[in-house]
Amino acid sequence: MKFIPVESEMLIAVRYDETTESLEVIFRSGERYRYKNVPPFEYEGLLTAKSQGQYMHKRIFGRFDYEQF
Repeated sequence: MKFIPVESEMLIAVRYDETTESLEVIFRSGERYRYKNVPPFEYEGLLTAKSQGQYMHKRIFGRFDYEQF
């Protein structure tokens, strides 16, 4: 599973593993995070959002457990 580049002021790339429902993101700062138990529709929503940064703030941050990797 490869990272998909995104055009965002906050993110560089994202990828999603359907078997584990984990969303991985690379921030412009270089930090990498894995969000756990993220439903597939949230990943699709992130990819199609006008602003991936706003989507992360509204739909991902604070809603899913995560780990830095």
